[in-house]
Amino acid sequence: MYDLQKIKKQLSKALDNKRYEHTLGVAYTAAALAMRYDVDIKKAEVAGLLHDCAKCLENDKKVSICEKHNIPISEAEERNHFLLHAKVGAHLAEKKYHIKDEDILNAIRSHTTGRPEMSILEKIIYIADYIEPGRDHAENLNEIRKLSFEDLDLALVKILQDILIHLKEIKKEIDPMTQLTYDYYRQLNS
Repeated sequence: MYDLQKIKKQLSKALDNKRYEHTLGVAYTAAALAMRYDVDIKKAEVAGLLHDCAKCLENDKKVSICEKHNIPISEAEERNHFLLHAKVGAHLAEKKYHIKDEDILNAIRSHTTGRPEMSILEKIIYIADYIEPGRDHAENLNEIRKLSFEDLDLALVKILQDILIHLKEIKKEIDPMTQLTYDYYRQLNS
């Protein structure tokens, strides 16, 4: 159904080495989480592989693709074009990599900010992006890695909380969708 080797070959040309290694880590972690939570492993691998497929595009190119294909740009994305790689990535996954599965496309689309009412696959990709083996930036990473295999929603809340705290500390703009996602899942899990 999905030719993972072909996707990897295309991605190895579209991404720089560091991003490609990260991508392989996300696909690996997504597959492991998919096994744990009884989600289609191939779908998780494909979403993990393609989640950052637009990451190495120049910001002007991301904006151009959005304008050309009527992909809405939020106010936060207007000020922070790097956030567009998720929406543009979902577009490329569909058009360039021929992915038709809406759950995979949504997982790519929502992997930077999350969104309320995410599917299990969307949560898996969001979390795998944060905890993959090559990551070492988060203070609570070992705890979150363990929690991810115990309670997906609690891990999601913890990641969102840590991201919001970090963004406030470094005085970076918070995309309203990230805050909305955190509020939604915190309330759901309280």
